Amino acid sequence: MTQSKFVLVCTLLSLGALIAVQVGQNQLIPTIDGKAYYQLEDFSKVKKFDIHIHINTEETFFIEQAQADNFQFLDIIDDRPFGLPMDGQQKIAMLHLKNFSKNMAVATTFPVKDWGSDDWMENTITGLEKSFLDGAIAVKIWKNIGMDLRDGNGKFVMVDDIRLDPILDFLVANNIPLLGHNGEPRDCWLPLDEMTFSQDYYGSHPEYHMYLHPEYPSYQDQIDARDHMLEKHPDLIFMGAHLGSLEWSLDELAKRLDKFSNMYVDLTRLSNLKLHTFNNRKKTRAFFIKYQDRLIYGTDSSINSSTSPSEFKKDINDRWVSEWKFYVTDEKINLENFGELKGLKLPIDVVDKIYSKNAIRLLGLQNW
Repeated sequence: MTQSKFVLVCTLLSLGALIAVQVGQNQLIPTIDGKAYYQLEDFSKVKKFDIHIHINTEETFFIEQAQADNFQFLDIIDDRPFGLPMDGQQKIAMLHLKNFSKNMAVATTFPVKDWGSDDWMENTITGLEKSFLDGAIAVKIWKNIGMDLRDGNGKFVMVDDIRLDPILDFLVANNIPLLGHNGEPRDCWLPLDEMTFSQDYYGSHPEYHMYLHPEYPSYQDQIDARDHMLEKHPDLIFMGAHLGSLEWSLDELAKRLDKFSNMYVDLTRLSNLKLHTFNNRKKTRAFFIKYQDRLIYGTDSSINSSTSPSEFKKDINDRWVSEWKFYVTDEKINLENFGELKGLKLPIDVVDKIYSKNAIRLLGLQNW
């Protein structure tokens, strides 16, 4: 080997060692563009965060699997009219937080059952302050505002209602992020035969199929109200759940991310992201690269006491690994009723952001 070739080889080997130190012990795949990529087998080695979890049981089997798979997570409390009541969700969340504070964080919420009362605002802020003292670090606002709650005149209360402004101002003043599930997927307002993924659900639950209820606010009404809320509160740190209910269009989602600098979205409607990739992988991958600082991994998993612990552990592990495959490899993936697509194979720095760093920044968990 000539001296010049020897120097070149040593330089490349040194550079490779430097990259390995920067990302830990994960095996890297060198590519011609000079970027490094995770492999499928790196899944359990990489520290990850699932920002959309609902724990409805005191049992710890989900947390055990999260630990095994190197996941931290946000447990979210909802003001929902079904399942475990809000107070029960809060009690369970705080129990787990006490025992697993290095593994999880908690997003609280507020009830709207006394919306019309004179002391609702004062009681709501008092309740939030207590939740923060107990350890909550974010607030969830649910789709019941916009799709269920009505004022004394029978008019739907939307998320940009002026009576919510003091709550949002309080969050801004205390640097508390708001998570918003506003409206539903656009499929909810479409006929069954025009839906992309939701035919089975809305076919079985016509009471939630907004196409059959034109007297309710429209899909655009929900999006407009959410956007108006953000316009009124530009300093509000906000994460739109379920791709901000803009799952059907990366272009529409990009418009909001461009307009609202403090807006993030979670990636919980993966079927839509796979469809975007199936239709135009290059565009979808470019979207992830461009908005890598604003996208946060999540699954919207619900953990209930009736679930078989061993079966659930396998199911959530399978799901986490499958979704990791979509983001970090370019292997073939089947999208039911559509066909095969290739995974996005995002660079390590992008994966680290959507799987951990963005969640930690959004939630203010800088010491994690």
